[in-house]
Amino acid sequence: MSDAELDAELRRLAAMRDPATMGLYLHRHDPGAFRIRAHHRLIASHLAELGPDRDRLLIVTPPQVGKSTLVSELLPWWWLARRPRDRVAITSYAASLALKKSRTVRRWVGEHGHEFGLRLQPGDSAIYDWSLTTGGGVRAAGVGGSLTGFPTTGVGIVDDPHKDRQEAESPLMRDRVWDWWSSVFLSRLRPGVPVVMVLTRWHQDDLAGRVLAQEGRVEDGGRWRVVHLEAIHTGRHGPDPLGRATGAPLTHPAIADDDQAALSAHWADKRRTSTPRDWGALYQGDPQPAEGALLSYDLLMARRCSSPAGAQRRAVAVDPSGGGRDTAGIVAGYLGADERLYLTHDRTGVMSSDAWSRAACALAAETGAQIIYVERNYGGDMTTLAVRTAWDALQREGTIPSDLLPPYVQPVTARTGKLLRAEPIAQQWQEDRVRTAGAAGPLVELEQEWATWQPGAASPGRIDASVYLAYGLLRPPSTAQAISSPAGISLSQAASSGRTGSGLGAVRLR
Repeated sequence: MSDAELDAELRRLAAMRDPATMGLYLHRHDPGAFRIRAHHRLIASHLAELGPDRDRLLIVTPPQVGKSTLVSELLPWWWLARRPRDRVAITSYAASLALKKSRTVRRWVGEHGHEFGLRLQPGDSAIYDWSLTTGGGVRAAGVGGSLTGFPTTGVGIVDDPHKDRQEAESPLMRDRVWDWWSSVFLSRLRPGVPVVMVLTRWHQDDLAGRVLAQEGRVEDGGRWRVVHLEAIHTGRHGPDPLGRATGAPLTHPAIADDDQAALSAHWADKRRTSTPRDWGALYQGDPQPAEGALLSYDLLMARRCSSPAGAQRRAVAVDPSGGGRDTAGIVAGYLGADERLYLTHDRTGVMSSDAWSRAACALAAETGAQIIYVERNYGGDMTTLAVRTAWDALQREGTIPSDLLPPYVQPVTARTGKLLRAEPIAQQWQEDRVRTAGAAGPLVELEQEWATWQPGAASPGRIDASVYLAYGLLRPPSTAQAISSPAGISLSQAASSGRTGSGLGAVRLR
């Protein structure tokens, strides 16, 4: 295919397929304009389906992954190429940002619009409000700004309605954004006009959180279709739209899609240099309240340790998936020579019983754990059997050396509510008897659960697993009734006996 034929084909596809092909066309003429990655194709496929029957789309991504270029620049240009009579609204938290997007779309129309039958209205030089000779055009405004006199007949775009955490934390500012959304933005939409909201999350009650609370998700019978892309897929929000496995990184405009090592390193750096709260909200799209939590982020950050004491006793603790939940908490650590508990590994994830038992055994072998604590409330004796079976299978497969002595399995039973179990361990953290010493970096998700869990909320496995580990190794005072072994004695008694095995309800794997 000649260059002319290729350009013609790109023009045809760009006007017909989706906004991402507009990026392909730009890349042909300007290689630095826009690099399309897997997440762009996914988002573009949803943008291409916008219409009266699909009139609300929410896109949640980490910052700096090209979402604004795709939604606030390529989408308006693609939309006008297909429907040149439509009027498109572009809004953002600051009028200057909306104007920048509008200026880019206008420039593309000036440079390439003739290829799609688009021409700027002569003498129409305003960036915030410009028209095409066909009657369509663009209006740009900041959140709080006016759209008076501009009926949105094509598509309405809201791109990052909150400036930063300070504004998102302010109830007054959140209410102002909501009032603008309700009284200004929505009032300018013609019937059937679709809306795209794209943002990085800051707060559970930001504009995205509030519209979902008000109108709901499509899968729950509501109105909004949601594309939620975590920096690292966790499985907490269901299957990944990109089909990623748990732990897989999100693609990035500056890194090739197949360079998994570079992608993982990029997001690991963001995770390492962010507070747990910012990592959860900005990069995972999962903002959590900070008030009323068991521990503060400041304390958790202060308890990170780069030079832990030597180990006296190592263990793995498991909160199995079950009882209607599908996340298994798996945490490893050890009691140090300074009588502190050091949490070193977190392998929590969405797993079946076969998967969590294998993961727990593999982690015990990796860390040299002498004991595996397994919560048995939902599985009874089957939890112990699952671990025994997994150890035998891993040794037969050669994953675990055949001559490695298996650890004991200590079934534990939760005898009180989560808050009563966890509060004594939180107190030990505050008294500097618990520290994190992640072998591969900070245990950010574990810290986040401790810093955000609220009584009455869903039960996160990381907290339970680390609680069982602490009761087993730390021997915290006055907590004998929090959890127990099947033999009817507390785990602190079991640990203090010097024998983590027979006679106390613990059993060898074989």
